[in-house]
Amino acid sequence: MKNDDNNNRQQQHNTNTNTNIGLLDSRFNQTLLNVQGLLKGRSIPGKILSSQRVDLPDISNLYSPTYNRSLSYNAAGTSDHTSETGEDEVHSTSKPVGSSNENRLKISTSPVENSSELELKSSMGGRATDSARVMKFTKVLSETMVILEKLRELAWSGVPDYMRPTVWRLLLGYAPPNSDRREGVLKRKRLEYLECVSQCYDIPDTERSDDEINMLRQIAVDCPRTVPEVPFFQQQLVQKSLERILYTWAIRHPASGYVQGINDLVTPFLVVFLSEHLEGSIDNWSMSDLSSDKISSIEADCYWCLSKLLDGMQDHYTFAQPGIQRLVFKLKELVMRIDEPVSSHMEQQGLEFLQFAFRWFNCLLIREVPFNLVTRLWDTYLAEGDALPDFLVYIFVSFLLTWSDKIQKLDFQELVMFLQHLPTENWSDQELEIVLSRAFMWHSMFNNSPSHLST
Repeated sequence: MKNDDNNNRQQQHNTNTNTNIGLLDSRFNQTLLNVQGLLKGRSIPGKILSSQRVDLPDISNLYSPTYNRSLSYNAAGTSDHTSETGEDEVHSTSKPVGSSNENRLKISTSPVENSSELELKSSMGGRATDSARVMKFTKVLSETMVILEKLRELAWSGVPDYMRPTVWRLLLGYAPPNSDRREGVLKRKRLEYLECVSQCYDIPDTERSDDEINMLRQIAVDCPRTVPEVPFFQQQLVQKSLERILYTWAIRHPASGYVQGINDLVTPFLVVFLSEHLEGSIDNWSMSDLSSDKISSIEADCYWCLSKLLDGMQDHYTFAQPGIQRLVFKLKELVMRIDEPVSSHMEQQGLEFLQFAFRWFNCLLIREVPFNLVTRLWDTYLAEGDALPDFLVYIFVSFLLTWSDKIQKLDFQELVMFLQHLPTENWSDQELEIVLSRAFMWHSMFNNSPSHLST
């Protein structure tokens, strides 16, 4: 009789546990849907209720902490404004403590991806260009003093193409938020770039050191390899512009010098600033249609924006690239917490995260997604400001776990090949938005709770 009672209690306990796990799945699903609701172009994070108000029975091994998401709005030190809305509370789903419950995070993502994809297909088509968003951008940009917090909130979800050059200059702190000063500052910085080129680049090799000659040769080798799938970058004038920008930047930043991968980072800036002067598809662009003065101004904007971007991640490109190694370690730890089966499988196969993720951090995913999606991805990058390096980890976790089920079926050699040639060639904005929304949700849940990285 006693054994029967014990069995009944155990069955009841299992039933209650399964019920609560089901509720957790429901709350997790709702979290992602709520986040994606935010990402439909209205705004990013103010106060987000990222769980349903479901009364759960008391379970001793579950708790519901509050997570805070904090965004930096001081990129390049150009604004004294600090965000208040970005620090409002984010109520997360109940966070499992035991390893079996941790796995529920991963298990519940599959149906979320399916439902969210349907939602995104029906609602996302014209996010960056719908009239309401364009009006919001226009209002913010028309102010004498642009409020960068508001601009970041809008830009996080995508920027209309024709506004992107202005928005990016402001987000990076290259152009001042004060419109009365903007034209004068840009003119001065463009002249300063020309002076740098004349001093660093337009000189004979006899005036360069051996290291500088070798660096220039390496840049000259890498430029034709840059975004090889886009014919525009095979134009000689384009490659010469890349060479001038990269070499001048390397000479002016001796702590890192030129590192392979930085050539990729110039390309989004070049395309965005060229779009102010060339119409239609990039497939029909020709640099020869532009005057030398316009090309110089475009190069200058690329140079200064690259400098602003890399100011926030200098140790990514110094000797041994310790910043990237640190972020790869965080990526590994976060994957272990969010999707333990994937983490275990990769470890069992002997695959190190550095073998594939180093390139992701080094080139900021430019080589992993179709080039036509890169500028949309970079809208979010630049909106993150100083917080970008940490947020990259969450984007890359979300990106990797897109193929969670597939990864668990591959052996070592297959994993290496798969992760070096991910099947993103047919991706559209919809797939990218799913990656970003999951990244935002996991950042909200985990970033201010460092215990998820404890062993």
